[in-house]
Amino acid sequence: MSLKKRYLMTPGPTPVPSEVLLKTAEPIIHHRTPEFEAAIKSAEKNLKYVFETTGDVLLFASSGTGAMEGAIVNCFCAGDTVIVTRNGKFGDRQKLICQTYGLNVIDLEYEWYERVSVDDVARELEAHPECRGVIVTQSETSSGVLNPVREIADLLRDRPDTIIIVDSITGIGAVECKTDEWGLDVVMTGSQKGLMLPPGLSAVAVSEKAWRAVERSTIPKFYFDWKKHRKALKESMTPYTPAVTLVLGLNVALDLMREEGIENVIARHALLAEATRSGVEALGLKLFAPPEGRGSAVTPVWSPEGIPSGQIVKIMKNDYGVTITNGQDFYKDKIFRIGHLGYFGEFDIITTLAALEMALVRLGYDFEQGAGVRAAEQVFIERGNK
Repeated sequence: MSLKKRYLMTPGPTPVPSEVLLKTAEPIIHHRTPEFEAAIKSAEKNLKYVFETTGDVLLFASSGTGAMEGAIVNCFCAGDTVIVTRNGKFGDRQKLICQTYGLNVIDLEYEWYERVSVDDVARELEAHPECRGVIVTQSETSSGVLNPVREIADLLRDRPDTIIIVDSITGIGAVECKTDEWGLDVVMTGSQKGLMLPPGLSAVAVSEKAWRAVERSTIPKFYFDWKKHRKALKESMTPYTPAVTLVLGLNVALDLMREEGIENVIARHALLAEATRSGVEALGLKLFAPPEGRGSAVTPVWSPEGIPSGQIVKIMKNDYGVTITNGQDFYKDKIFRIGHLGYFGEFDIITTLAALEMALVRLGYDFEQGAGVRAAEQVFIERGNK
């Protein structure tokens, strides 16, 4: 059996820097100690920097879906009307969570390759003045579409009883998300994305407007009770046992992001995304997301006619050690997705495109070999030094 180097090129989990891995490998410490209290305090401060907020940022031992559920049970009452925008699998999940807790859902559904329409949201807000919230996925993992959360938030500035909840699980650390400046009320992310950690943590930024919504909420909650977490956070603690090693690793990851600078982090992701898109288009492949709504976290690509995308994914992983992901739900075997959020650099993209080219050759797809790698290199040469 030959040794094969592995490359994780998925939109989550994402690669973890060695500095972070080493920190999480240190001996465990107790969470009710001054040492861990200092770690929580540091994490809170640096998460505010990444979220670009001065408000509270709560930390949970959960996946991103836990953060989604927490947002619904803390901000609403059963019977409340909410607008749910969905153009992918995770917008669909938001709808299901809302229905689970008895909310009245105004469903704004789009094709996965379409962007959410601000005009549609404005129309539904006008038709439903009782609406208590608008829920939108900023960077949709399943489709690569970047939705106009800033513009949607602008619709709510003069609506004191209506909040915007933003799923930025695949957005924070990869695309611009100015929580305070844009007037976003609830913004969430997961550790296994742009924060460059293993799965297991979620973080939620909460505005004062959202806290007013929390005060009227009557949906039962226990572990995800934001009031309990806010109270504990004031003492640099958590109400329940936290994911200690992940919090310690989070501080290392956040230090790395601060050192790079959040603006540079976002610019790096934009460059990686541009190179990836240029590379696959040079192979004659078509991008899935619309030009006006392409994010920097993941690049979904239509598979060539007659070639199931699952075959491309399988060959790249098993034979070349590069793991990308298939499409989800209806788009399984129709598209493949290349992730590039978090701990990624130029040569991760070059390697992935080379593996993609070799897989396509083996599957009988006709194209100019080397064109994808060359196109990506050109983007890095021309854009990377500016």
